[in-house]
Amino acid sequence: MVYQTSDFRNGIKVLIDSQPYVMTYFQFVKPGKGTAFTRTKLKNLITGNVIERTFRTGETLEAADCEDVNMQYQWLDGDMYNFMNMETFETVGIPIEIMSGTELYLLDNLECTVTMFEGRPVGLVLPNFIEAEITYCEPGVRGNTAQGATKPATIAPGATVQVPLFVDQGEIIKVDTRDGSYVGRVTK
Repeated sequence: MVYQTSDFRNGIKVLIDSQPYVMTYFQFVKPGKGTAFTRTKLKNLITGNVIERTFRTGETLEAADCEDVNMQYQWLDGDMYNFMNMETFETVGIPIEIMSGTELYLLDNLECTVTMFEGRPVGLVLPNFIEAEITYCEPGVRGNTAQGATKPATIAPGATVQVPLFVDQGEIIKVDTRDGSYVGRVTK
């Protein structure tokens, strides 16, 4: 499959110099003089490097042979995170380098989307929200009720989240995995 410049969208996966890239930004530009072009930012799925490229109208990019597979997190073995394919029940190990911070939100049996390129994992997308127990946080001080005051709290997978003062250790909270922000408490 080939992408024309008119097909460019955030999230498409393309091949550049036989390396898989995901498009993170694109902007169509029509100057007063000359031909139109599209400015892009592309992130290498293997190394994580970001490049900026400009494409003239009519240029094409080859689609990367990437596959998004639903997998479930199983266990940690050294610095390999093991996931089970939900369809074939095969286990795939993902090295910590590919995790890039997402390991701080991994709960047992959490279903994720793993991007595979040529049969090997190159990326991981977590669900937008998780529910996790607070394993440690300082107690809220009585009288310290300034509007919007927060305190750091550590959740079970290991991430530190800023929570309101009224949230206590042992409570289960909802966390946005895209930016690590507190969403709310979960009622039992």
